[in-house]
Amino acid sequence: MVGSGRTRFDFSGQTVVVTGGSRGIGRQICEAFAEAGARVETCSRKLVDEPYRHAGIRATALDVRDPEATRAWLADCAKASGGIDVLVNNAGGAPSVASAEASPKLTQKILELNLLAPLVLSQQVHAHMLARETGGSIVNIVSISSLRPTPKGTAYGAAKAGLMNATTSLAVEWGPKVRVNCIVAGLVATELTGDHFGDAGSQAEILRAIPAGRFARAEEIAQACLYLAARDSSYVSGAALEVHGGGEWPPTVPHPVE
Repeated sequence: MVGSGRTRFDFSGQTVVVTGGSRGIGRQICEAFAEAGARVETCSRKLVDEPYRHAGIRATALDVRDPEATRAWLADCAKASGGIDVLVNNAGGAPSVASAEASPKLTQKILELNLLAPLVLSQQVHAHMLARETGGSIVNIVSISSLRPTPKGTAYGAAKAGLMNATTSLAVEWGPKVRVNCIVAGLVATELTGDHFGDAGSQAEILRAIPAGRFARAEEIAQACLYLAARDSSYVSGAALEVHGGGEWPPTVPHPVE
């Protein structure tokens, strides 16, 4: 590991592919890998005009739910850099909708984005990683919704739970050359925090249930990605790294008086 001021992982000479890297958590993941010396390839359905802070990040407009498009994109990424070392399946999300009112089409789209797309991308990147002498590392971004009920987000929670299970299955099947891990992300503060978590009053109530007393920062999820993807963690595979500030205060247990 190299760096001044703080220790960080070294990804010099490596190519890292990140889905959903135009904003929020994905953008911070791209920046973190680029800062650590990686060449970063990222995609999103719509590109944003705001430039990245670090050089070495190439963005492509792409819908990850299109398997032919992702296959061609990965091939281009590998051709441009000589191979692919890391894949971070970050693209995902879903609107809040009452389960009885969610249309079959919406449910299908949520499952496609949060489960099928990362699974297909992992299958497609597998051959590229086998071609690397040192193999490769896949990091899936799942959610605390994988571990607990998610009212008004049933399909999302189910998809993320499925991706967590797929992580363990692929780790067993593809080891030792390709490692597969996931990050169980808690509630993260991004530019969309207000849309997701309501006004200040609503957010305050949410924070009371988080032992850490705050939302995660996107950079903290990014640093967890660096650890799981790094060769320093070569014996870590099939793991679910929980980055959720301690989870949530159980509603059946009285909250301590502040």
